[in-house]
Amino acid sequence: MFLSIFFVPVVIFLFFLFAGIRIVNQYERGVVLTFGRYSTTLGPGLKWIFPIVQSMLRVDIRVATVDIPQQEVITRDNVPVGINAVVYFQVERAEDAVLKVQNYVFAIAQYAQGVLRDVIGNVELDTLLTEREKIAEEIKKIVDEATAAWGVNVTYIKIQDIELPADMKRAMAKQAESERERRGVIIKAEGELGAAENLKKAAALLSETSGGLTLRTLETIEKINPDPSKTVVFLLPVEIMEGIKNLFGKKE
Repeated sequence: MFLSIFFVPVVIFLFFLFAGIRIVNQYERGVVLTFGRYSTTLGPGLKWIFPIVQSMLRVDIRVATVDIPQQEVITRDNVPVGINAVVYFQVERAEDAVLKVQNYVFAIAQYAQGVLRDVIGNVELDTLLTEREKIAEEIKKIVDEATAAWGVNVTYIKIQDIELPADMKRAMAKQAESERERRGVIIKAEGELGAAENLKKAAALLSETSGGLTLRTLETIEKINPDPSKTVVFLLPVEIMEGIKNLFGKKE
């Protein structure tokens, strides 16, 4: 009888002892509610709460991501585009994430989706394509200000894909092709201009050198190797003939 009286309290004590043990991981925080009322936030390690009276909700404080599904948005210049993005966020105050919003992950996704549509609707297509990072930073700033009250810090928003209409893609491809052709014509013209300038300098140098133009002409004629069965007739200007005469006259 004595053992039974002693054994029952010990069992009850051990039950409450082990029932109240909680292990909070390093990447978690435990929000403790006493009779449904917030009392404290537990850090990582072995913790104990009073069973039945208290309950603990675990909150992951690691950086997490949530996808914003593709949205059909009309830009400021009335071009429909499909855009999707990813939101990176981290819980900084676990108690606020539990007590101030029902589902903070879903709430972040919905709010970021609305802000994305609003911001993209106020920019033109060219701005969207060339300043994607700047627009993402603007969306991140707006979302972060709203979610700060939930104990959540939005660290980064990445705009992943921008889907353009098929006719817009074809028009942009034609524009890019025209631009490449224009650059090719410019480069070719610059090359021809440089070659012409070099020829002009060479001609001026040959004309200043006595017999230089004549020697250059003779070298060109020498490189021509016609068929022996054929006769090639060269019509040389009088100046060339005079130069040849002067050249051979000097050698004698």
